[in-house]
Amino acid sequence: MFLAAFMLLAASCSNEESLDSSVNPSNEQGFAPVTVRVDGFAVSQSDFSDTGNSQGARATTRATAVASYSGVSFITLAFYASNGIEVYKHTQEKGNLEEGKTFGEFECSLPMDTYTMVAVAYTTKEGSPFVLTNPTEAAFTGLHAYETFAYTQTVTISNTNAVDISATLNRVVSMLTVISTDGKTADVSNVRMTFSAGGKDFNPTTGLAITNTGFVNTVGNSATVGNTSTSSTALFLATDEQTMDVTIETLNADGDVLFSKTVTNVPFKRNRKTKLTGAMYTNEALSGSFQVETAWLTDHNAEF
Repeated sequence: MFLAAFMLLAASCSNEESLDSSVNPSNEQGFAPVTVRVDGFAVSQSDFSDTGNSQGARATTRATAVASYSGVSFITLAFYASNGIEVYKHTQEKGNLEEGKTFGEFECSLPMDTYTMVAVAYTTKEGSPFVLTNPTEAAFTGLHAYETFAYTQTVTISNTNAVDISATLNRVVSMLTVISTDGKTADVSNVRMTFSAGGKDFNPTTGLAITNTGFVNTVGNSATVGNTSTSSTALFLATDEQTMDVTIETLNADGDVLFSKTVTNVPFKRNRKTKLTGAMYTNEALSGSFQVETAWLTDHNAEF
């Protein structure tokens, strides 16, 4: 796993756009200017990014600039008052910032209160929107879940002095990668992965899944005919380490199942990738079995 070190810098919102007037309807209470900087991501060494390393080997560590890291394209920051009301929320999209703004820095003004601050960095694609509802509920509400980092903190505003906050986000997803040992056949268009547990929603405060009933994820198969394929799915776990059954299926263009295999007791861990390797396309797949890489890299957590 690469050690991702990011200095993420800027985006601001006006008070009128960001603050709930019901928190301070008279506007007589003083406001404190607040700056939040997402300084980086705390990442364990692992083979989460495809580097060519096996799961049993140490991954080379390096710093990756945010501009070159494709795993995160959005950051959402929110403040929730002591009564639970959302008083500020803003989402930055990398590459689509206002002129003069920089990815990762937020500026706002907050009235005196004790707040729960939530920061989530993630990516989304068409058909898979992300929604942050409150400090204990967030979800990918469409077809897929993607790489996600999260951080929560209690922030007390007791006077009008400026407040400067730095936040280091932790990856809260696990990932399954299915690798074929045989060449793709021309009739296969998609790969479907069905999980018996886990989910696409999570609690930003704990980083754990809210729903633990499993889900189905279908992804396209872009491998050329005759070549091996790789298919991946991100998921949130109900515990830091969790075991579940996974069904792997190949589908034709009409959605008909061409191959199906259920692998039982597959181990997962947050911030880690589990790989299933086996035949999926040829006659060998009918009698063969998948191999599960279960060796985790030694944890080496670093904040920067």
